[in-house]
Amino acid sequence: MIKLIYKAIKRVIFSFFFLYGYNLLAVSINAIIPLNIITIGTFSLLGIPSLLGLNIIKLLVF
Repeated sequence: MIKLIYKAIKRVIFSFFFLYGYNLLAVSINAIIPLNIITIGTFSLLGIPSLLGLNIIKLLVF
């Protein structure tokens, strides 16, 4: 049980830093994704393909 909690916390922290790094690189092309609980949770659950999905949603909505 402790390993499962540790793994979930590790994924959330990795997701935060990955999205932060992506935003640092994406500033030049104005494709930043806001860092909030929904985007970090989506990235934690779905992984790197969710980054493409979040970008598509952002382009369609905004």
